Amino acid sequence: MLAEIRIEALGAISAATAEFDGGLTVLTGETGAGKTMVVTGLHLLGGARADATKVRSGADRAVVEGRFTTAEVGDAVAAQVDGILDSSGAERDDDGSVIAARSVSRDGPSRAYLGGRSVPAKSLSGFTNELLTLHGQNDQLRLMRPDEQRAALDRYADVATQLHRYRTARDSWLEAKRDLDDRRRRAREMAQEADRLQFALNEIDVIDPHSGEDEALVAEIRRLSELDALREAVQTARAALSGESDDGFSAAHAVGQARSALEGTDDAPLKALAEQLGSALTVLVDVSAELGGYLDELPTDTSSLETKLARQAELRTLTRKYAADVDGVLAWAGEARDRLAALDVSEETLAGLERRVEELQATVVAAAQDLTKVRVKAAKGLSKAVTAELSGLAMAGADFAISVTPLPARADDSAPLAMPSGVTVHAGHDGVDAVEFGFAAHGGSDLLPLNKSASGGELSRVMLALEVVLSASTEGTTMVFDEVDAGVGGRAAVQIGRRLARLARTHQVIVVTHLPQVAAYADVHLVVEGVAGRDDGRKARAKSSGVRRLDDDDRVAELARMLAGLGESDSGRAHARELLDAARAERAAAD
Repeated sequence: MLAEIRIEALGAISAATAEFDGGLTVLTGETGAGKTMVVTGLHLLGGARADATKVRSGADRAVVEGRFTTAEVGDAVAAQVDGILDSSGAERDDDGSVIAARSVSRDGPSRAYLGGRSVPAKSLSGFTNELLTLHGQNDQLRLMRPDEQRAALDRYADVATQLHRYRTARDSWLEAKRDLDDRRRRAREMAQEADRLQFALNEIDVIDPHSGEDEALVAEIRRLSELDALREAVQTARAALSGESDDGFSAAHAVGQARSALEGTDDAPLKALAEQLGSALTVLVDVSAELGGYLDELPTDTSSLETKLARQAELRTLTRKYAADVDGVLAWAGEARDRLAALDVSEETLAGLERRVEELQATVVAAAQDLTKVRVKAAKGLSKAVTAELSGLAMAGADFAISVTPLPARADDSAPLAMPSGVTVHAGHDGVDAVEFGFAAHGGSDLLPLNKSASGGELSRVMLALEVVLSASTEGTTMVFDEVDAGVGGRAAVQIGRRLARLARTHQVIVVTHLPQVAAYADVHLVVEGVAGRDDGRKARAKSSGVRRLDDDDRVAELARMLAGLGESDSGRAHARELLDAARAERAAAD
């Protein structure tokens, strides 16, 4: 849950800190005092686009910092949060809480921080969205979009398994379908490319190069080209070592005599030198033997030179065309064979691909039908539950229904899927279903799409009813409502307060409201107040706002102000006290 928020230089707020408890917290205040800046700050923590115009006049940047705890959330949410923290390198504080922050510069880009680390705004969003759900007037408008309606139904239905199976099958089907279509469309071009590759591979196969052969040939050709010089050098060196030279001098014999002379003494240093000469003598004998072996292996003539030069010319033919060396040619040939296999446009190959596409399509159809079946069943349950909630929100005659219908394919559809019913649907990323919310405000009205039938106040209550029904899947998280009671008053406002209080039994609920009937149900009441100062005693400085937690007497005064601006009157305070006591008694009875 959200334990604390600190805001600096954001809109009307110069500097403010607010601490939150579990249960229901309301934020109230005069119009323009800066209540929505608290919600704006939470949106920034949620990764929303930074708006430099929100930076307070005279400040270089705005900063929003939130402290979150995760002990209250379920295991699934906790695992997601831990994964995000680990991947970001973020760390918890000593008390286990996590600090998330966002700064917005007046002239430069925004910065996001999580657990003491600078992170992309997307990473910050991934963390806060697991713990924080924001509902404002824009969110109510989004509820009218088909994709948002489908997402709400899927939350209720818990279709994660079916949706994963469908998406996996769809991806495989589309990939095979694109491959088949590509082969058909580019058959002539692919056949020509295949001919070019086959010609090149035949040329390489005929020459049959071996790895490293070009480098070995260079060494062999150099040896054959210098055969006489090599033989003379070896013979001269061997003769000098073994005494076969004209003057009869033998390096090995001379070293042997020197060693014998030193060994005949009793002097320890000379004997040590004799041992070193012994080692040298061994080296001289070994080198002489190796020179003899090298000499025996030298060709007696240069007749093989022409053969090796011809082979080198063949290899150079390949390295001029396909790669810088023979190893590169062999690598190119391997890639060419793979490409050639992929360019197969024979009738047999195309027929095989067609069968593969048909098999995968059947798998997609089956997965789509399973997904639709789950959604249709869930639509009935969700419709019934939301309608019941609306009845409790002073809309006893309202009717809420969800239709799940096939999503028809367009003429130029990228993923048309023929269903067993004979209908061709669009196989979208989220299935083949069109989900639409229908609403009738009372028994005498027709059931119409939500975007054509609900007023602002009615839409607020539909959204709240949905959240109450769907809240089981997000137990322990924080839900923020920004003027969810807009366009509502009287008995409906009381019912909204009751529903929010009920939701607060399993969630941390934070509500920005202008209705005293809602504020009366709060566990914690925060007020955002504007304070006008003076500068040099001459001119007014820009109004600043702060957040203050109200005690019991202050709550009564604030509720009286909200009732009719009667905060200082006895009658207003009496009415406010009555409203507050009634809400407390009702909550105590419910507990």
